[in-house]
Amino acid sequence: MIMAIPGANSATATIDQPMDWYPGVVTRIETLSPRVKSFFFRLPKALAFRPGQHVLVRLTAPDGYRAQRSYSIASAPSLSEELELTIERLADGEVSPFLHDVVEPGDEIELGGPIGDHFVWDPADGKSALLIGGGTGVVPFLSMLRQRAAIGSHVPVTLVFSARTRADLLFHDELSRLTSSDSDVNFIATLTRETSAPGFRTGRIDAALIAHAISEMNEPARQVLICGSNPFVETATEGALVAGIDSTKIKTERYGV
Repeated sequence: MIMAIPGANSATATIDQPMDWYPGVVTRIETLSPRVKSFFFRLPKALAFRPGQHVLVRLTAPDGYRAQRSYSIASAPSLSEELELTIERLADGEVSPFLHDVVEPGDEIELGGPIGDHFVWDPADGKSALLIGGGTGVVPFLSMLRQRAAIGSHVPVTLVFSARTRADLLFHDELSRLTSSDSDVNFIATLTRETSAPGFRTGRIDAALIAHAISEMNEPARQVLICGSNPFVETATEGALVAGIDSTKIKTERYGV
């Protein structure tokens, strides 16, 4: 049975889009931080998508009311037997609290998509990239780096990732493994609210840090992708421009209000 939410009346629910919808069975749930969980779904058939795309999660109330939200795919297209969505619990949200507090393995959720062709990076294209993420904005980049490893690509890429604390630095161990044995990939993590974590930078992502990331790349970035909250994206984009990155190379994706 498709999971149903209690009656809701938020005006912020996403309007339905014409697309294919399919049932996703929750196979497991992993807690990544106090506010973030990964949900793994088994689909009727493998979903064809590009790294950086989203799917829609749709919940339906008994009275027919629907709420849906878009979430970036964390899985790599080449490793998509299960679809992984990493979702932050927003206290005032309609969909994320239900997923975090109610959904259990074995439940069935409606999924739609994939959607979003703007914010994608496929390592098979061979274009070097600088990826700048804040918080759960790292999720589409995880898909990209997983795909890069899966196909054995050596295209140069650098990930700059900002989180509040060490506990909020999602997928840090996996990202370290993906980037530790390849001289063409760099991983720079910085913490904005914790100054006593050994081995980590502190402070926000700014022009100086972005300039440093650029200098560490084996070749100039042909694409710059920035993902995170609205304030994060604004600040990081400004920093990228000050660091000398051509605005035509920059693509952004933001969440929240």
